[in-house]
Amino acid sequence: MVSSMDEKVVAVIMVGGPTKGTRFRPLSLNIPKPLFPIAGQPMVHHPISACKRIPNLAQIYLVGFYEEREFALYVSAISNELKVPVRYLREDKPHGSAGGLYHFRNLIMEDDPSHIFLLNCDVCCSFPLPEMLEAHRKYGGIGTLLVIKVSPESASQFGELVADPVTNELLHYTEKPETFVSDRINCGVYVFTPDIFTAIRDVSSQTKDTATLRRVSSVEALQPATRNSTDFVRLDQDILSPLAGKKQLYTYETMDFWEQIKSPGMSLRCSELYLSQFRLTSPQVLASGDGTKSAIVTGDVFIHPSAKVHPTAKIGPNVSISANARVGPGVRLISCIILDDVEIMENAVVTNAIVGWKSSIGRWSRVQAEGVYNSKLGVTILGDSVAVEDEVVVTSSIVLPNKTLNVSVQDEIIL
Repeated sequence: MVSSMDEKVVAVIMVGGPTKGTRFRPLSLNIPKPLFPIAGQPMVHHPISACKRIPNLAQIYLVGFYEEREFALYVSAISNELKVPVRYLREDKPHGSAGGLYHFRNLIMEDDPSHIFLLNCDVCCSFPLPEMLEAHRKYGGIGTLLVIKVSPESASQFGELVADPVTNELLHYTEKPETFVSDRINCGVYVFTPDIFTAIRDVSSQTKDTATLRRVSSVEALQPATRNSTDFVRLDQDILSPLAGKKQLYTYETMDFWEQIKSPGMSLRCSELYLSQFRLTSPQVLASGDGTKSAIVTGDVFIHPSAKVHPTAKIGPNVSISANARVGPGVRLISCIILDDVEIMENAVVTNAIVGWKSSIGRWSRVQAEGVYNSKLGVTILGDSVAVEDEVVVTSSIVLPNKTLNVSVQDEIIL
């Protein structure tokens, strides 16, 4: 019998594809959403680095349908940095979260793992993966879900579930119900035994049987094989719901933070959460300064080593400044993400905003918003290479790439 000390574990992170990042525009026009920097690191870096803490981790797989070249440099760099093999697996088409896992089952099982973690790239949390694994081993069953308690008002936006308060067995699961079921929701982080492949295969077989019996209309016959395909299997509706209440699935509740990064505004909120976590886990990556030799820094701030920030600037809280950015004298930055090669000139103010690559903000200008992260215009977003001229105020607006603003705007989407 193999002891838990010798058992290998692999992790699979679902990264989606170009058709999945549409709500993240205009930021996803330049870069795949999983590589967008949050708290100074690509979005996918946070779950990857969390996987590093899993005992006996053998391999990390990124599964999606972006072109391989878009991930090649990052995968090579992160593998070297973390000393863990990271591999990108490209789907030929969307297979669903469970279908994507099943599609690459032979590769995933190459190391003969005893457990498989499945994470979604656009989840922001503390990823208590070793704790989940330990709990799962005690529970038995084929899988354990990470869950969190949320307000009853927001629960219906997610997969709601009911678990046994004593055994933590998953008793009932329903995705985005119309009526309230529970204030516990699915966080999109799982650990499974290889038996999950049998469960997915059984669903796929049932789908094929149903498809064989059902008459296909002439319109359906002309449609490309996507979601109606027998190899498109959703983890939530097709696996979790049917297996609930059968002593197969269990829950592990996190008391830490959790968010989904569906929109640019939420990336700013998640940057704040990760920067706050760095204060506890890796304080060395956070900037400091008192205004003598470097800028005044308040709260949690990340400044890339290549960025140039004037000593009279005041930065923070919740600010992330990327590579080769230039921040001039008297600049005030609050709750913002400043991307590569941005220039912010003297006495400009940026608050509740994301400033895109190679953009520039003129003297005495303001780029601002109310900071309602999940609202469409709650955060101001400047796309790539946007120029805000001197003494211009941009409020609660989204500006697409390569625009020049020489007059103030408010509550606008500038195409």
